[in-house]
Amino acid sequence: MSELAVVRNEETQKTQVDTETAENFISEKRIGERIKRLRLKKSMGLVELGRHTGLSASFLSQLETGRVVPTLRNLARIAMVFSKDLSYFFETDPQSVFRVHRRKDRVRLPQTGVDLPSYYFESLGYMVPDRHMDPYFAEFIPLEKNIAPKAHMHPGFEFLYVLEGELVLHHGDQECTLGVGDAVYFDATTAHSYQCAGKKPAGAIIVTMHQPMPAQPLAMRAPVPAPALPAKPAGPAR
Repeated sequence: MSELAVVRNEETQKTQVDTETAENFISEKRIGERIKRLRLKKSMGLVELGRHTGLSASFLSQLETGRVVPTLRNLARIAMVFSKDLSYFFETDPQSVFRVHRRKDRVRLPQTGVDLPSYYFESLGYMVPDRHMDPYFAEFIPLEKNIAPKAHMHPGFEFLYVLEGELVLHHGDQECTLGVGDAVYFDATTAHSYQCAGKKPAGAIIVTMHQPMPAQPLAMRAPVPAPALPAKPAGPAR
């Protein structure tokens, strides 16, 4: 073999990706796990996914467990079923969010915008970046009967669960009294207010969920805190 042929052969070998490297790449992307995660999120079985993609349930099972390597054509079929781009299967997985908020580290803040607060609250999610909901612990203080609670509104929805005491919730023209263990889910764009209904303070967990903004990319979306409940305890909104 001539020296030129040897050089060309060595260059060809350098530019070829061996099978083991390719399989390791596929394994690192955990494509099978991503497919299974999408399927379970939609509560879809292998047979149903097979009907939508034209692939057999046994093949999909092997695909999810990593026993077969998917082709781009098969991945495209699966991606279309779940309204995903093909790149979804090759993107780096975002780091999962896990934040612990110790009771001793939380800050207790009063209701803002009033001279006499009707409740105090503690943010339970102030250290979570780009969060899609704001959880709080709130303690509602008994007020004199001639003092009406201040109503507020904000984008999105709100969930409230009573831990102790009794609480009156005003929501637009509606009013209801909630006791221990009672919960309510409502549209927060309607004016609402809370009022302690007993002689002792009432405690509740409140979660405000941000309103979707489809016109803006998710990565650019900023948290939308409730005006009366600031998202961060560093400075109450006024």
